[in-house]
Amino acid sequence: MAAFLYRMGRLAFRRRWTVALVWAAVLAAVGLAGMTAPEAEEEPFSMPGIESQEAFDLMEERFPGAAADGATARVVFVSPNGEKVTASENKEAVEAAIAELGDGTQVASTVDPYESGAVSEDGSTAYTTVTYKVDAAGLTDASRSHLDESLEHARDSGLTVEAGGDAMEDMGGPSGTAEAIGVSVAAVVLLITFGSLAAAGLPLLTALIGVGISLFAITALAGPLGLADSTSTVAIMLGLAVGIDYALFIVSRYREERAKGRTAQEAVALATGTAGSAVVFAGLTVVIALAGLSVVGIPMLTEMGLGAAGAVVIGVLIALTLVPALLGFWPNAILTRKDRKARRAGGAPRETRKVNGGTRWASFVLRRPLPVLLAAVAGLGALALPMTDLQLGMPGDEAMSTETTQRRAYDALAEGFGPGFNGPLTVVVDARDADDPKAAAETVSGRIGGTEGVVSVSPAQFNESGDTAVFSVVPTTAPTGQETKDLVNTIRGDRPGIESEAGATFEVTGTTAMNIDVSEKVQSALVPYLLVVVGLAVILLLVVFRSILVPLKAAAGFLLSVLAALGAVVVVFQQGHGADLLGVETTGPIMSLMPIFLVGIVFGLAMDYEVFLVSRMREAYVHGERPAQAVTSGFQHSARVVVAAALIMIAVFSGFIGDSDAMIKMIGFGLASAVLLDAFVVRMAIVPAVLALLGERAWWLPKWLDRILPRVDVEGEALTRPAGPEAEPAEKDLART
Repeated sequence: MAAFLYRMGRLAFRRRWTVALVWAAVLAAVGLAGMTAPEAEEEPFSMPGIESQEAFDLMEERFPGAAADGATARVVFVSPNGEKVTASENKEAVEAAIAELGDGTQVASTVDPYESGAVSEDGSTAYTTVTYKVDAAGLTDASRSHLDESLEHARDSGLTVEAGGDAMEDMGGPSGTAEAIGVSVAAVVLLITFGSLAAAGLPLLTALIGVGISLFAITALAGPLGLADSTSTVAIMLGLAVGIDYALFIVSRYREERAKGRTAQEAVALATGTAGSAVVFAGLTVVIALAGLSVVGIPMLTEMGLGAAGAVVIGVLIALTLVPALLGFWPNAILTRKDRKARRAGGAPRETRKVNGGTRWASFVLRRPLPVLLAAVAGLGALALPMTDLQLGMPGDEAMSTETTQRRAYDALAEGFGPGFNGPLTVVVDARDADDPKAAAETVSGRIGGTEGVVSVSPAQFNESGDTAVFSVVPTTAPTGQETKDLVNTIRGDRPGIESEAGATFEVTGTTAMNIDVSEKVQSALVPYLLVVVGLAVILLLVVFRSILVPLKAAAGFLLSVLAALGAVVVVFQQGHGADLLGVETTGPIMSLMPIFLVGIVFGLAMDYEVFLVSRMREAYVHGERPAQAVTSGFQHSARVVVAAALIMIAVFSGFIGDSDAMIKMIGFGLASAVLLDAFVVRMAIVPAVLALLGERAWWLPKWLDRILPRVDVEGEALTRPAGPEAEPAEKDLART
């Protein structure tokens, strides 16, 4: 591996114009494809294999043209100063507003609250549901403007008018603020790390090129594949973070080799052969973790995982080819000012420092490995404790800011009709085989209506064929409450008896039931996912480090960091500690997809630091240093760069905490927390402490396993000759300039 990448880096350096032009052509071609691609029609969220999805599919089949997935806006009217919405003046204003709402070109129907009984018992609140012919993504700007104008006109009458539902969702794309924050902080970190504008700018430039290619590719494929907006958001997030980090490690190793007196070409080749090998295997672990999300069976997670994995692959390829090529254009520009002055004066290059912050920290840990290990594990364990209180769900309008009309509509409905009104269940009765479909639907409706925890049941609505009925069930508790989940399980548990009595089958769906089913499916998929991803990564690290204990230690450290990160997410987003600082006004269950998505991404990133840091230790050990010396050497060469890489990732992910999308906000916080804990506690404290305690045993590998494992030479043992292949005279001259 090292020898192959050595030749690749040397070739990219010598053929730098060709490499640069090829990447420019790729960016231009993909950019053109992305800009000319038709606007993607976002596919509705689906979750194969769960009851609520099957019921939804049955509704679409039996109610053709009813736009089961059509957008809805639930408009709430609250009378002022203790008046009744049934008072003649208020009633006229409500009916006028409903008439105006129904005039929209994409509106399928509106409901009169006075005829449907959608008025609260105290007469203070009424609501109407506006149903559209298209889903939320298909609503035109004109339809959204018409809705907003109608609400404003209704407010002019003196009523309090608020609206919720997916028709009110902001369908605009990402603002780019998070990316700008991440890039700005990354630039500062790189400048401090390298002390050179060129050295700081090169990783940023190559990372942005990689992100541009990834984003345009996803945009071009979004239409044919029906990709969601979150696919590009996550690809940008990870592509930017790993793109900067991978280029950072190549550039850092290049500067190190130049400080030893290597020519520019030789230094590029050695950097690509050694640091590039670590980049390849670090990238592979990230790709495995992200592509492994497809085993969960959730289409949206699969799209996000594969899109981000593609961005990581592009980041790896750019680090191995474009970075060496750009170093060929400016071989001395990225060196420190002292080194550049020394070269211009014909003096000797500045040798790499033997003692720095990394070596001092490593020496501290090596002197006290057991106390450091116990303190780090205890700290992460304490942070992970809130995980025991983890509640999964899909927060809706109740998690939004009180400044939004959606949140105010939610609160008004909860106050006027009860907390369960915001999360009704939808029951679909398949009476095709029943002798009397109407009687069968009434039986199902009556039995479910008598279940404890049910406030009311709406009249059943039949399809044109008269063989399928749909009705709503309003619980007494809020959509995200445990009691509502228990109610859904109770109704489904009573199904055999109800179906036997009715002579028809039924299924429970609706947003609330869908969220409950998604949570249960994610929880059941988490352990198989962990086994697949961790198992594959441990095998990969076994090949890289040729050790049994190092990969197992890496996996254990990951579990500690990810559990602690999830504990931090629970503390903030579920328990509410420090929520105000992040703009989280309402706490509640953690999004169902969050744990498994966090596990996938954090595992890949954790292995990044493991490979970067421990590969230098392995390199020193293979080249003859004692285990303790190898740990110190690894920290001497890698600690500063690993810290910089971690700070950059934390900055990139933290930028997404300000996103208005609750899932992106939560993911940004979780990832930033996980990187912080993994890089600074696990890799910087637990790893050296464990290696110090294990000594020679850390690198033990059974002889039979050593014989059958492929040799990839990540540590660059094949490149240990004094100066590597002789550089051509022209390249030697270039190195002196």
